[in-house]
Amino acid sequence: MTVKAKTTRGGPRAGIVRLHRWLGLVAAAFWLLQAVTGTLIVFHWEIRDAAIGDTHRPTDLAAIERRLTTLAPPGSGAAIGTMWTTAGLPDRYDIYYTDAKGEDRSARIIGDGTVLGTDTATGGVLDTMVGLHHNLLAGPTGDWILAITGTLLASNLIAGLVAAWPHKGTWAVALKPIGKGNAAARLYSWHRAVGLWLVLPALLIAITGTLLKFPDGVANLLGSAKPSLPPVPVRAAPVGFAVAVGAALKALPGSALVSVSFPETKDATYIVLLRTPEEMRNAYGASRVLIDANDGTVRGSFPIVAASVGTQASNAIVPLHTGQAAGLVGRLVILATGLGLIAMIVTGPLLWARRRKKRRRT
Repeated sequence: MTVKAKTTRGGPRAGIVRLHRWLGLVAAAFWLLQAVTGTLIVFHWEIRDAAIGDTHRPTDLAAIERRLTTLAPPGSGAAIGTMWTTAGLPDRYDIYYTDAKGEDRSARIIGDGTVLGTDTATGGVLDTMVGLHHNLLAGPTGDWILAITGTLLASNLIAGLVAAWPHKGTWAVALKPIGKGNAAARLYSWHRAVGLWLVLPALLIAITGTLLKFPDGVANLLGSAKPSLPPVPVRAAPVGFAVAVGAALKALPGSALVSVSFPETKDATYIVLLRTPEEMRNAYGASRVLIDANDGTVRGSFPIVAASVGTQASNAIVPLHTGQAAGLVGRLVILATGLGLIAMIVTGPLLWARRRKKRRRT
């Protein structure tokens, strides 16, 4: 938020105003890119699924197991790696596997195992938007750039809040943009009002987005750890997908299937990720059940609500950043905040340019 400075150049408030203004001008391009791409991908899971089709079938574990067998027939050299929910329309999953030639493949299925598409092409508009938002399509370098600009955004929002804080008895006026007066006054009024309305969710987005750039560091700082058990050797032919996932769902009743990691040669364990009714709402889930592939017994059950405070806090960053913690309402708030940030980022430089031009004339 760029705010109108006092006539005097002295005092801490005037210094905050100038700092706020220059930080905004320097990092505006990165903030605008993040705000635009973030707004466009709020519902990207649903958009991607809807683009394929709206066919729905409830999850049938036995039918999915049959589909897995056709994708990786026994003795063919092909192998299933993982299966993940698409996080869009219900009862849809992406299967990632290696074919008989050793090439990585994927297939998107609905709940009865029907294949909707294979080897989904990357580089589409949505994939590009997601990549730009996550790391500018620049890998670790992009992560660092976004971490720095995200920190600047959080500090600038705080500086803007301090500078624009209404005097006693003027909150109602400050929160309602004016419709009269010269163009600069109206523009400033909208800039300030939008900022005051959205500063708190914008701060949440900026802080959590910055933390997501360093997931391992944040996890270590909070003492978060993924539950694991020592590997078990292969003693018999592995039980099927349906038996393993069925046992995991029984271990945590009422859960929804999120992902399955299949047994490996050095560890005969199914790792089943579930979303329990008690945990924070999210596109995915953070509860785990480990299944012994030798006999289908539960090796360990780890609901996220029973995890340490640090582990729960670490897993809460994504749903807070995306608004999913509050369901549809939360995601709509994130969408509105993104639009508001775009408005503030655009109007800030416009206000600066107008005032600069006015000072030159005078």
